[in-house]
Amino acid sequence: MREFNFRKSSPNGEILFVVDVTDDRSNRIIFQMQKENDLWKIQPQLLPDWILKYENQFHELIQDELRYVS
Repeated sequence: MREFNFRKSSPNGEILFVVDVTDDRSNRIIFQMQKENDLWKIQPQLLPDWILKYENQFHELIQDELRYVS
């Protein structure tokens, strides 16, 4: 079980989410998600497969949070 922390940011007026999580060695991994064609996508960078495989779930979590906040 891992804890993913999402932080909403608006540089240049464009919404993105900065996500951080720790790996098995307690190293912090930080990546960004940006909306592309109505889907929240992980911005290209070298990330472990265990993060990439959850991209669709991250999209759903962000969408749910944005609906709840709006």
